[in-house]
Amino acid sequence: MPWTLAGVELGDRVLEIGPGPGMTTDVLIGRARSIECIEVDPVLAKDLKARLANTNVTVRCGDAAAMPYKDGVFSGVVAFTMLHHISSAELQDQLFAEVYRVLRPGGVFAGVDSRPSLWMKIVHVFDTMVPIDPDGLADRLCSLGFEKVEIEKDAERFRFSARRTDGFEDRIAARTIQMIHRD
Repeated sequence: MPWTLAGVELGDRVLEIGPGPGMTTDVLIGRARSIECIEVDPVLAKDLKARLANTNVTVRCGDAAAMPYKDGVFSGVVAFTMLHHISSAELQDQLFAEVYRVLRPGGVFAGVDSRPSLWMKIVHVFDTMVPIDPDGLADRLCSLGFEKVEIEKDAERFRFSARRTDGFEDRIAARTIQMIHRD
């Protein structure tokens, strides 16, 4: 996780998508005043909610592709090794659009995910695995309005960050994409 968030300022109100058992949430606790988690699995959401009661974390069971939040409420949104669990590229894009909607102007979307490998196929034999192509991710995010997209990848994983610019910048800024390859 340090590599994923190196140089990324999440702000005061962070949304974590798909925290699962909350190992990454434990690390986020000290990085923001308020953390909201949205987890689709009701058992994982219930367990995480109970475990993190009386902290700065709120857990909600729900679908990140149809979030129950108002527009522009989060300063940062994070997704740690969960995007490949979304069952189609179309639903992934719907999630990205929802992230854009719930981010404040200037807010950041950051995360990490695995790249396809034999090991990933073995681990996901009875599970959903729709890998994200890091080479196409920047275009997918920019098509939704994100700017300042940065993607860094190695043989096993990739990290990304993108900003929701304010309304004025959305209309006039040229998109910026930085790809760093460490294959």
